Amino acid sequence: MDSKLLELLVCPVTKGPLDYHRERNELVSRSARLAYPIRDGIPVMLENEARPLTDEELGL
Repeated sequence: MDSKLLELLVCPVTKGPLDYHRERNELVSRSARLAYPIRDGIPVMLENEARPLTDEELGL
């Protein structure tokens, strides 16, 4: 994931920052508790495509 692109992207739900998780190839919004997939190098920033995060994944 290009770091410059990551700086520009925000969560479409909360408009908050995103963290890149290399192992799962996802962009994570802690505030929305969602993980957005990256497919073929393209972030899929649709709420209905996002995976809900568990408390364990958030470190709670």
